[in-house]
Amino acid sequence: MVRLTRAQQQERTRAAVLAAALEEFAERGYLEATVDRIAERAELTRGAVYSNFPSKRALYLAVLVDMVEGAAAGEAPSSPRSVGAALGAFARVWLERLPLAGDTPPGGRLQLRSLAGVVDDEPGRAALAQVTQLEALLLGLALEALAPRRTRERARRVRLAELVLTLLSGAGQLAETAPGFGDPFDVAQACEELAGIDLADRWDPPHLPFVAPARPCQEAWVPPADLLDLLTGRRVGLDRDGVVALLGSSRLGAAEEAVRAAGPGDRVTVVVLTSDPAEIGRLVRLRLGDLAGCGRRVFGPDPWPGLRIIVEDRSLTAAAVGLADPGDTTEAAVRVRDGEIVAWAEGRGAGHAAAAGASDTPRSGGAGA
Repeated sequence: MVRLTRAQQQERTRAAVLAAALEEFAERGYLEATVDRIAERAELTRGAVYSNFPSKRALYLAVLVDMVEGAAAGEAPSSPRSVGAALGAFARVWLERLPLAGDTPPGGRLQLRSLAGVVDDEPGRAALAQVTQLEALLLGLALEALAPRRTRERARRVRLAELVLTLLSGAGQLAETAPGFGDPFDVAQACEELAGIDLADRWDPPHLPFVAPARPCQEAWVPPADLLDLLTGRRVGLDRDGVVALLGSSRLGAAEEAVRAAGPGDRVTVVVLTSDPAEIGRLVRLRLGDLAGCGRRVFGPDPWPGLRIIVEDRSLTAAAVGLADPGDTTEAAVRVRDGEIVAWAEGRGAGHAAAAGASDTPRSGGAGA
């Protein structure tokens, strides 16, 4: 008889809980599901469930994250040549989650990745609003990359991405509450036609000219390894050069400040921090992993080659940059060059300050100075 290690036993218990939870949520839905029945399905105690997942919401989000991260890659991307074609293709991939005629209501909601009744408190809503901004940035950047290189600085597409995501979200909510209403092919065509709307989208936040420059420093850069990049779905290490923006879950919209200020060839890594990794952290992983999965099917395996997004449960990257007490409202950033931290910023506009700092930043002082 093979004796399992403690870690192997914990992993087996976790897998059993997730399998039982998937059955329970698909049969009864989030609101009617109970932890007691999930424990019974898994042939475990209630305490064994809570030792792996602190709440029913954390368990539901974990089930959805597993569904998204374990989804098949789908067909090879068609390499759309225009913004309209890309939006139509993205919409068709996204709309595949709509329930089919024979699906039960609870099963359909699970297929939709529905958060109805799940995100029902202020921290959750605040995080969801911020992660939705980040979703729009990602889709916008992928669309901008389709423009001729000489026009990309003027062709911000984030507002267009927000409009498309709003339309798709509405289609999902209608499919949940009024199944059978509307035609998904019409929705996809509408998304394609939205590319022709002139939204006068410009990147000019009024506070950025008043952001203080990043502080020069010279500190060793010893980042954690084996981190999950949500955009590619691969395990990565952090680079010896580039910009690392550490953003709390209520500050994710500031990621665009670092992205827009980064120079040619700079890689920007966004590290998402939260005081609640079991729920808020999983919510971010769910939404960004879902968006990135759709994006890879449309734009290719790495639609955002200069960007990484990592959700860090243990704040190891924050410790590597000398950031004390990271949490949901954190906004900090560093510039790394040749394996050293050469510039450090904290507070509103930190990502912009660190990314805008020239690569010849003087080396003096300390990261926490």
